[in-house]
Amino acid sequence: MRIGREFVLSILEIVAFTTALIGVILGAFGNRITWPWWITGSLLYSYLFFQSEYFASAALQFIFIAGGVWGWIGWGPQGAKPRRCSVRERSVLIVTLSLSSIALWPILVGVGASSTVIESFGFVGSVMAQLLMIWQRFEAWPLWVAVNIAYTYQYFMGELYLTSILYAIFLFVAIFGWIRWQRESKNFQIN
Repeated sequence: MRIGREFVLSILEIVAFTTALIGVILGAFGNRITWPWWITGSLLYSYLFFQSEYFASAALQFIFIAGGVWGWIGWGPQGAKPRRCSVRERSVLIVTLSLSSIALWPILVGVGASSTVIESFGFVGSVMAQLLMIWQRFEAWPLWVAVNIAYTYQYFMGELYLTSILYAIFLFVAIFGWIRWQRESKNFQIN
């Protein structure tokens, strides 16, 4: 679908946008039904990102799909019960995020990805945030905030405008999730 002279939307992008948005909003509320929506949105986006040569983003969707299955099983019928990571766990997360992002960067350059620096950070940060979501850790949300800022910029520059808008919305949902899970996780501090 062409809107104006330069703005092109595909039906795939519109359906992926809608499905993914529903999944993330449900996740912010800690609702277990988030996971089937997450899986469906990830399937759709894997194809869209592959078409756009965002190879790390396309591969990331399959990790999200696996995480969706794991999350569905792990959260149980009552949904998430957020807890906080220990100081040591947070330190490990930061070091792992930094080193893994740096290690992935030259691989993305080598395969000719459309974006390399943002995709390396976004890929690693998303995997870590996804795991933190599955493990019901509060720290998932601040990491999602950083990842969503990076991806909003990347997809806007790559002319995936609706997807860029989606990630901007994800940013606000992540802020909401951050606030909500912070309040709920105070009773479940891990030392």
